[in-house]
Amino acid sequence: MFSASKLTPQQKDAVKQWAAEGATMSDLQRHLKDDFGHSLTYMDTRFLILDLGIELIETPKVEPKEEEKPAPIPTGYVHTTMDSLTLPGAMVSGKVTFSDGETAVWLLDQTGRPSLDPDTSGYRPTQEDIMAFQTQLRDLIQKSGL
Repeated sequence: MFSASKLTPQQKDAVKQWAAEGATMSDLQRHLKDDFGHSLTYMDTRFLILDLGIELIETPKVEPKEEEKPAPIPTGYVHTTMDSLTLPGAMVSGKVTFSDGETAVWLLDQTGRPSLDPDTSGYRPTQEDIMAFQTQLRDLIQKSGL
């Protein structure tokens, strides 16, 4: 186990300076090994930091930006398809593209209740698109023999 007493006052000052400059735990481990020849485990480094009364500066995590989805391309008509492999918990499922280009996943559960999950949160299709979707859905289900 490594102790802070094994470091000279100059080495302790150097560790404090590195920490003040924003060094991480792994940075400190690397500096201690490369500059002073002390190979420390993560726990030894953590205890050294505590012994010296150092607080590491945490840099805020940068959240990755969401990929911008291309704007939907209006098609002018509603297109409904049925999945060959039904989603779990559904009797039938599929996809629909509305006239404005927005897409959604649809399903009928075991009790026959319809569900629509649009790709864009909060999206509401027009009444005309809903009527066309329902007509196409009825035709697809009749053709499939369900």
